[in-house]
Amino acid sequence: MLVEADGGSRGNPGPAGYGAVVKDAETGAVLAERAEGLGVTTNNVAEYTGLVAGLTAAAELGASIVDVRMDSKLVVEQMSGRWKIKHAALQPLAEQARELAARFERVSYEWVPRAQNSHADRLANEAMDAQAGKRTEAPANSPARWTGAQGKPTRLLLLRHGQTEMSVDRRYSGRGDVPLTELGRQQAAAAAKRLAALPGVAEGEPVPVVASPLTRTKQTAQAVADAIGGRVETHQGLLETDFGDWEGLTFKEAAERDSELHSRWLRDFTVPAPGGESFERVHRRVLAFRDELLETHAGRTVIVVSHVTPIKSLLRMGLDAGPSLLFRLHLDLASLSIVEFYPDGNASVRLVNDTCHLS
Repeated sequence: MLVEADGGSRGNPGPAGYGAVVKDAETGAVLAERAEGLGVTTNNVAEYTGLVAGLTAAAELGASIVDVRMDSKLVVEQMSGRWKIKHAALQPLAEQARELAARFERVSYEWVPRAQNSHADRLANEAMDAQAGKRTEAPANSPARWTGAQGKPTRLLLLRHGQTEMSVDRRYSGRGDVPLTELGRQQAAAAAKRLAALPGVAEGEPVPVVASPLTRTKQTAQAVADAIGGRVETHQGLLETDFGDWEGLTFKEAAERDSELHSRWLRDFTVPAPGGESFERVHRRVLAFRDELLETHAGRTVIVVSHVTPIKSLLRMGLDAGPSLLFRLHLDLASLSIVEFYPDGNASVRLVNDTCHLS
């Protein structure tokens, strides 16, 4: 994939912003765009932030080989190792870029004239216009361009907890309070490192981290909070489904124990597990959590650490999909999904079940 990135500042330092675009290397098709205002900072900080955003987007798309093209001679020479990075403000950004680059098989850096970097330059200028208070169109990667969505979205980074002994054996694990395994702790650390480098998380104040109150999710969330310098809040609405009498059983064991009920449970999301709750009830409490979160953290990025069913429910809301999604969508341990909710009721699912940070 090709990553084209740019950044700028009106005043240096002044109202700043970055733009980044990811393209298919063979066809030139645009695969992703990123643009954001950065407050008051310098050109070089904005350019490096654009590079980090572009590499992050390429990683989210599963790229293995990345060619970076920028019109910043400074960034290209420093990232190529030919120039030293002396400015203290650029060193942490360069380190983030190196950590992202290490995930790919190969990354190359090429300087190009500004005219050949016009796409990223336009996105950066739109971000600078917005930062300076000028009215501008939504970035091309925003649903506002094709749905008419209005306002700044609340961006939820949805992280499933890491491995537990129950998940090793693929057992129903709802309210049972089991800790992470050693591998689970490693998965949580890898996910935390990934989240800490994402645009919107890597700069500014630490973003909120909200988790289910169970041990496995709190341990995963704490790894994230430690990585970004934040703290963990818990919410009952993010609890996993109460599987009742099926807690600790495998799929086969539950099906053999309650054959007819288990079959109905898989077809009808209003049917509760014996002594437990239905997926419909879970969906209602997750919806209440979502509405509360959108009111409390409107327009912000929030990291949500939870379980399979609550994360599927949030993705279902973003897709405006029916309950069959719960049975057809797979979520791996420590996987990352992203959904944005707009204040006018629109939504956009941006990523589902990404585990590139675990490879």
